[in-house]
Amino acid sequence: MMHDFKTLLVTHEGPVLRVRLNSPETGNAVSGLILDELLTVLGALDDETGIRVLILSGEGDDFCLGGDRSEFPELLAEDSGGLALRALGNKARRVCDALATTDVVTIARLHGGVVGAGVGLAIFCDLRAGADTCRFRLPELGLGVPPAWGGIMPRLLNEVGAARVRELILTASNFDAATARELSILHTVVPEDELDAAVARWTRPLVRRSPTALRTAKVMMNAYGNANRLADATLFDAELLSSALSLGQQARRG
Repeated sequence: MMHDFKTLLVTHEGPVLRVRLNSPETGNAVSGLILDELLTVLGALDDETGIRVLILSGEGDDFCLGGDRSEFPELLAEDSGGLALRALGNKARRVCDALATTDVVTIARLHGGVVGAGVGLAIFCDLRAGADTCRFRLPELGLGVPPAWGGIMPRLLNEVGAARVRELILTASNFDAATARELSILHTVVPEDELDAAVARWTRPLVRRSPTALRTAKVMMNAYGNANRLADATLFDAELLSSALSLGQQARRG
Protein backbone atom coordinates (compact mmCIF):
# COMPACT_ATOMS: atom_id res chain seq x y z
CA MET A 1 0.00 0.00 0.00
CA MET A 2 2.27 2.75 -1.34
CA HIS A 3 0.86 6.27 -0.91
CA ASP A 4 2.29 9.60 0.14
CA PHE A 5 -0.16 10.46 2.89
CA LYS A 6 -0.18 13.91 4.49
CA THR A 7 -2.34 13.17 7.56
CA LEU A 8 -1.68 9.47 8.19
CA LEU A 9 1.30 7.29 9.04
CA VAL A 10 0.72 3.88 7.46
CA THR A 11 3.01 0.90 7.99
CA HIS A 12 2.51 -2.59 6.66
CA GLU A 13 3.97 -5.33 8.86
CA GLY A 14 3.11 -8.65 7.25
CA PRO A 15 -0.55 -9.37 8.01
CA VAL A 16 -0.91 -6.22 10.18
CA LEU A 17 -1.60 -2.73 8.82
CA ARG A 18 -0.94 0.11 11.27
CA VAL A 19 -2.72 3.41 10.55
CA ARG A 20 -1.86 6.37 12.77
CA LEU A 21 -3.67 9.72 12.59
CA ASN A 22 -0.85 12.19 12.11
CA SER A 23 -2.03 15.74 12.78
CA PRO A 24 -0.90 16.11 16.40
CA GLU A 25 -0.86 19.90 16.18
CA THR A 26 -4.68 19.80 15.90
CA GLY A 27 -5.17 16.91 18.31
CA ASN A 28 -5.73 14.73 15.19
CA ALA A 29 -8.99 16.57 14.53
CA VAL A 30 -10.83 14.80 11.72
CA SER A 31 -10.59 16.95 8.59
CA GLY A 32 -11.84 16.29 5.10
CA LEU A 33 -8.30 15.34 4.11
CA ILE A 34 -8.01 12.78 6.91
CA LEU A 35 -11.32 11.27 5.78
CA ASP A 36 -10.12 11.13 2.16
CA GLU A 37 -6.91 9.40 3.16
CA LEU A 38 -8.70 6.95 5.45
CA LEU A 39 -11.03 6.08 2.58
CA THR A 40 -8.00 5.41 0.39
CA VAL A 41 -6.52 3.05 2.98
CA LEU A 42 -9.77 1.27 3.75
CA GLY A 43 -10.74 1.03 0.08
CA ALA A 44 -7.46 -0.73 -0.72
CA LEU A 45 -7.87 -3.44 1.93
CA ASP A 46 -9.81 -5.76 -0.37
CA ASP A 47 -6.79 -5.88 -2.68
CA GLU A 48 -4.36 -6.53 0.22
CA THR A 49 -5.33 -10.18 0.68
CA GLY A 50 -2.61 -10.90 3.25
CA ILE A 51 -3.83 -8.35 5.80
CA ARG A 52 -5.75 -9.77 8.77
CA VAL A 53 -5.69 -6.84 11.21
CA LEU A 54 -5.80 -3.04 10.96
CA ILE A 55 -4.70 -1.06 14.05
CA LEU A 56 -5.94 2.54 14.21
CA SER A 57 -4.10 4.92 16.57
CA GLY A 58 -3.13 8.57 16.93
CA GLU A 59 0.15 10.47 16.97
CA GLY A 60 0.93 12.94 19.76
CA ASP A 61 -0.82 13.45 23.08
CA ASP A 62 -4.34 12.47 21.94
CA PHE A 63 -6.02 9.86 19.79
CA CYS A 64 -8.50 12.37 18.33
CA LEU A 65 -10.10 15.52 19.73
CA GLY A 66 -13.10 15.45 17.38
CA GLY A 67 -14.03 16.89 14.02
CA ASP A 68 -12.08 19.79 12.53
CA ARG A 69 -14.59 22.56 13.21
CA SER A 70 -12.30 25.13 11.59
CA GLU A 71 -13.43 23.73 8.22
CA PHE A 72 -17.12 24.45 8.81
CA PRO A 73 -17.14 28.25 8.22
CA GLU A 74 -15.07 27.82 5.06
CA LEU A 75 -17.40 25.15 3.71
CA LEU A 76 -20.46 27.28 4.52
CA ALA A 77 -18.85 30.26 2.81
CA GLU A 78 -18.47 28.13 -0.32
CA ASP A 79 -22.10 27.07 -0.17
CA SER A 80 -24.48 28.48 2.44
CA GLY A 81 -27.00 25.75 1.61
CA GLY A 82 -24.71 23.16 3.16
CA LEU A 83 -23.91 20.97 0.14
CA ALA A 84 -20.20 20.91 0.95
CA LEU A 85 -20.96 20.05 4.58
CA ARG A 86 -23.23 17.22 3.47
CA ALA A 87 -20.42 15.86 1.29
CA LEU A 88 -18.10 15.96 4.32
CA GLY A 89 -20.69 14.19 6.46
CA ASN A 90 -21.19 11.51 3.83
CA LYS A 91 -17.43 10.91 3.72
CA ALA A 92 -17.44 10.40 7.50
CA ARG A 93 -20.22 7.85 7.18
CA ARG A 94 -18.35 5.96 4.44
CA VAL A 95 -15.22 5.79 6.61
CA CYS A 96 -17.18 4.45 9.59
CA ASP A 97 -19.04 1.93 7.43
CA ALA A 98 -15.74 0.74 6.00
CA LEU A 99 -14.21 0.28 9.47
CA ALA A 100 -17.20 -1.81 10.52
CA THR A 101 -17.59 -3.90 7.37
CA THR A 102 -14.06 -4.46 6.06
CA ASP A 103 -13.00 -8.10 5.96
CA VAL A 104 -10.07 -7.49 8.31
CA VAL A 105 -10.40 -7.07 12.07
CA THR A 106 -10.09 -3.42 13.08
CA ILE A 107 -8.53 -2.49 16.44
CA ALA A 108 -8.60 1.00 17.99
CA ARG A 109 -5.55 1.81 20.12
CA LEU A 110 -6.65 4.78 22.24
CA HIS A 111 -4.77 7.23 24.41
CA GLY A 112 -5.24 10.80 25.64
CA GLY A 113 -8.38 12.58 24.48
CA VAL A 114 -11.05 10.67 22.56
CA VAL A 115 -13.72 13.22 21.71
CA GLY A 116 -16.71 13.41 19.35
CA ALA A 117 -15.59 12.12 15.95
CA GLY A 118 -12.73 10.36 17.76
CA VAL A 119 -15.31 8.31 19.67
CA GLY A 120 -16.98 7.67 16.32
CA LEU A 121 -13.82 6.31 14.69
CA ALA A 122 -13.14 4.14 17.75
CA ILE A 123 -16.64 2.74 18.23
CA PHE A 124 -16.75 1.45 14.65
CA CYS A 125 -13.63 -0.64 15.23
CA ASP A 126 -14.17 -4.27 16.19
CA LEU A 127 -11.93 -4.16 19.27
CA ARG A 128 -10.91 -1.17 21.39
CA ALA A 129 -8.00 -0.95 23.83
CA GLY A 130 -7.44 2.20 25.88
CA ALA A 131 -4.84 3.65 28.21
CA ASP A 132 -6.09 4.17 31.76
CA THR A 133 -5.52 7.91 31.28
CA CYS A 134 -7.95 8.22 28.36
CA ARG A 135 -10.58 10.97 28.54
CA PHE A 136 -13.82 10.64 26.55
CA ARG A 137 -16.58 13.07 25.62
CA LEU A 138 -19.49 13.41 23.21
CA PRO A 139 -19.70 17.24 23.10
CA GLU A 140 -22.03 17.82 20.16
CA LEU A 141 -25.05 19.22 22.02
CA GLY A 142 -22.78 21.57 23.95
CA LEU A 143 -21.56 22.87 20.58
CA GLY A 144 -25.10 23.35 19.28
CA VAL A 145 -25.15 20.50 16.77
CA PRO A 146 -26.89 17.09 16.74
CA PRO A 147 -24.87 13.90 17.37
CA ALA A 148 -24.95 13.05 13.67
CA TRP A 149 -21.42 12.11 12.63
CA GLY A 150 -20.63 8.98 10.69
CA GLY A 151 -23.73 7.07 11.84
CA ILE A 152 -22.48 7.05 15.42
CA MET A 153 -25.90 6.95 17.12
CA PRO A 154 -27.07 3.42 16.20
CA ARG A 155 -23.57 2.04 16.70
CA LEU A 156 -23.45 3.48 20.22
CA LEU A 157 -26.96 2.21 20.95
CA ASN A 158 -25.94 -1.29 19.87
CA GLU A 159 -22.61 -1.29 21.72
CA VAL A 160 -23.55 0.65 24.88
CA GLY A 161 -27.34 0.70 25.33
CA ALA A 162 -30.01 3.38 25.07
CA ALA A 163 -30.14 4.60 28.69
CA ARG A 164 -26.41 5.24 29.01
CA VAL A 165 -26.08 6.74 25.51
CA ARG A 166 -28.88 9.17 26.38
CA GLU A 167 -26.94 10.28 29.46
CA LEU A 168 -23.65 10.70 27.58
CA ILE A 169 -25.20 12.75 24.78
CA LEU A 170 -27.56 14.94 26.81
CA THR A 171 -25.00 15.84 29.48
CA ALA A 172 -21.99 16.03 27.11
CA SER A 173 -19.91 15.28 30.20
CA ASN A 174 -16.39 13.89 30.35
CA PHE A 175 -15.86 10.27 31.36
CA ASP A 176 -12.73 8.25 32.03
CA ALA A 177 -11.34 4.97 30.76
CA ALA A 178 -12.83 2.93 33.61
CA THR A 179 -16.30 4.24 32.75
CA ALA A 180 -15.68 3.60 29.05
CA ARG A 181 -14.82 -0.01 29.92
CA GLU A 182 -17.98 -0.34 31.99
CA LEU A 183 -19.98 0.98 29.01
CA SER A 184 -18.23 -1.41 26.54
CA ILE A 185 -16.77 1.54 24.64
CA LEU A 186 -13.46 -0.03 25.63
CA HIS A 187 -12.86 -3.77 25.77
CA THR A 188 -9.72 -3.46 27.86
CA VAL A 189 -7.96 -0.75 29.89
CA VAL A 190 -4.24 -0.83 30.68
CA PRO A 191 -1.48 1.60 31.67
CA GLU A 192 -0.33 3.53 28.59
CA ASP A 193 3.07 1.84 28.52
CA GLU A 194 1.29 -1.52 28.25
CA LEU A 195 -1.05 -0.49 25.44
CA ASP A 196 0.98 -2.00 22.61
CA ALA A 197 1.28 -5.28 24.51
CA ALA A 198 -2.49 -5.37 25.02
CA VAL A 199 -3.09 -4.85 21.30
CA ALA A 200 -0.49 -7.53 20.50
CA ARG A 201 -2.37 -10.05 22.67
CA TRP A 202 -5.31 -9.67 20.30
CA THR A 203 -3.24 -9.44 17.14
CA ARG A 204 -1.17 -12.61 17.59
CA PRO A 205 -4.09 -15.08 17.41
CA LEU A 206 -6.01 -13.02 14.83
CA VAL A 207 -3.24 -13.19 12.23
CA ARG A 208 -3.47 -16.99 12.36
CA ARG A 209 -7.21 -17.07 11.66
CA SER A 210 -8.62 -18.10 8.32
CA PRO A 211 -9.49 -14.94 6.31
CA THR A 212 -12.69 -16.62 5.15
CA ALA A 213 -13.72 -17.40 8.73
CA LEU A 214 -12.94 -13.83 9.86
CA ARG A 215 -14.91 -12.35 6.98
CA THR A 216 -17.90 -14.61 7.62
CA ALA A 217 -17.86 -13.89 11.36
CA LYS A 218 -17.85 -10.14 10.75
CA VAL A 219 -20.69 -10.39 8.23
CA MET A 220 -22.72 -12.46 10.71
CA MET A 221 -22.13 -10.08 13.62
CA ASN A 222 -23.01 -7.03 11.53
CA ALA A 223 -26.13 -8.72 10.17
CA TYR A 224 -27.40 -9.87 13.56
CA GLY A 225 -26.52 -6.53 15.15
CA ASN A 226 -28.63 -4.70 12.57
CA ALA A 227 -31.45 -7.24 12.45
CA ASN A 228 -33.94 -5.03 14.31
CA ARG A 229 -33.27 -1.88 12.27
CA LEU A 230 -36.10 -1.54 9.75
CA ALA A 231 -34.47 1.44 8.03
CA ASP A 232 -31.06 3.00 8.12
CA ALA A 233 -31.76 6.45 9.54
CA THR A 234 -28.03 7.27 9.51
CA LEU A 235 -28.48 8.09 5.82
CA PHE A 236 -29.85 11.40 7.11
CA ASP A 237 -26.89 12.18 9.40
CA ALA A 238 -25.07 14.37 6.89
CA GLU A 239 -28.31 16.24 6.14
CA LEU A 240 -29.01 16.82 9.83
CA LEU A 241 -25.51 18.05 10.58
CA SER A 242 -25.28 20.38 7.59
CA SER A 243 -28.76 21.80 8.25
CA ALA A 244 -27.97 22.49 11.90
CA LEU A 245 -24.70 24.23 11.05
CA SER A 246 -26.28 26.23 8.22
CA LEU A 247 -29.11 27.42 10.45
CA GLY A 248 -26.65 28.31 13.20
CA GLN A 249 -24.61 30.38 10.76
CA GLN A 250 -27.74 32.20 9.54
CA ALA A 251 -28.86 32.90 13.10
CA ARG A 252 -25.49 34.46 13.95
CA ARG A 253 -25.66 36.67 10.88
CA GLY A 254 -29.20 37.72 11.80
